Formats: sequence, structure tokens, C-alpha cells
Amino acid sequence: MANDDEIYLIDMWRIVVREWRWFIGVGLVVLALTVAYLHHARNQWEATAWIQIGQVGTAPAGQDPHVEAFSRTVERLETRAFQDDVLKSIGVPVDAPEARLFRGSMKIEQLPYANIVKLRVRGYSAEDAKQLATAAATVLHAAHTRIAAAPIAFVRDRIDAVDARLKDAQERRAKLLAGNTGRNDQAALTDLAVATSDQDIRALEQVRADLALRQLPNYTYETSLAWPVYVDKDKVFPNTVLTLGIGLLAAAFLASLAAVARHALRRASA
Repeated sequence: MANDDEIYLIDMWRIVVREWRWFIGVGLVVLALTVAYLHHARNQWEATAWIQIGQVGTAPAGQDPHVEAFSRTVERLETRAFQDDVLKSIGVPVDAPEARLFRGSMKIEQLPYANIVKLRVRGYSAEDAKQLATAAATVLHAAHTRIAAAPIAFVRDRIDAVDARLKDAQERRAKLLAGNTGRNDQAALTDLAVATSDQDIRALEQVRADLALRQLPNYTYETSLAWPVYVDKDKVFPNTVLTLGIGLLAAAFLASLAAVARHALRRASA
């Protein structure tokens, strides 16, 4: 088997030497096309955005507190309507080459354990890529703000209602104490009413404290960038070293194929 391989390699070498003009010519053409491709291909940079999904801390027990479920958020990011809104927000025509690159390069990764969606997009410059990623986070923030408006307004109305009930209970307690005549039977009834009122006030204060606690930034917050958008200083496309390596391999293969084909034609015409 080794001898067959050795003979085959020797024969290939003889063919290449005999047809060296074709081998070098085709190889140079392929290399020239590779260099031309690298020269004319538009450079691309990639930006990465880590978007923290907002949540409403007063969601009922057992329900997802996030403004929008991760799967729904990913689906939203992938829709043409959302992507068009992002492009329009920064003045990029929806049918421009930059728009096509933005849509085609979008990669989304869910990181639910960190409450983050990782978004990667490309642009024809580092500034464009960063602007597109930032705009995507901004448009998503606006959409989630609209979704969260109703539950947040409901919680605020509930706090106002609790405050009103608490105020009434406190005023009622004050009137009971002020109307106490001091007689034994009346005093007993007043003490019972005051004790009941105290229980109501403590229950309302507990409810209000819980609602207020759930409004703190630890529990209720808006969708936003967890960290600044990152853009690598080096372009991601085209990869010069990889492209030249592929070009060299393609040049060697196609040049050898051309030499073998020319040798076969020469023998056929002999």
C-alpha cells in the first residue's frame, strides 16, 4: 500500500513538473482572486449587548415576575417588526445593506440564571455595530415599559387605596379614644373597639410595607443594559489569516487538478 502511494505521489510530481505552466497559472489566478476578495469584502465588526429583563416585584406568588418571559422576549427580538423599529430609531433604511447585515447577523442567547439576554449583532464599522446593539436594547426597553405600565399602575392604585383605609382606621381610633366617657361599661366597649382598630391598622401597615418593599429596585426595575455594549477592536469578518489559508489550499488543489486535466488531454491527443 505504501509503495502504491509513493508511486502515485511521484507520478503526481512528474505531472506537475511537466505541466508547471498550468499549475502555476491556475494557482496564481486562485490566489489573485483570494486577495481581491479580501480587498473588496466589507469589513464587519460585532457588538455584544447584555440586556437585563425588567420585572415587577408585585407579581402574584407562583407567577414569573419578569415583564415578559424570556422565550417571548427572544421571539420579539427575532421579529421583522422589532428589527425594523430598531433600524428606524437610528435612521437606517430597512432595505439598506446595513439592515440586511443587522438581521442576518443577530444572535440571541438566553441566560435566565442571570436574568439576562445576550444579543450579538454586526455592523460595517465598530461604531455602527455598537449603535445597533444599543438601539435594540432601547427599543426593547420601550416595549417592556409599555407592557409593565398597567401592573405598575395597579400597584400604585392599591397603595393609594391602602393609604386611604389606613387613614380612616387611624381617624376612627382617634375618635374612639376621644369619645371615651370613662364609665366602666363604656370604657370596656371602647377598649374592645380600639383593640380591633389597632389590629386593622397593623394589618394595613403590614400590607403597605410589603407593597412598598416590592417597589424597591431589588424587586421592580426596568429592562436595561446590564453592562456597556462591547465591541472588539478587531474586525470579525473577513478573517485574513483564515481566508488566505483557505485560498492557498484551494490554489494547490485546483492547480493540481488543472495540471492533471492538461496531462490527460495531452495523452488523449497524442
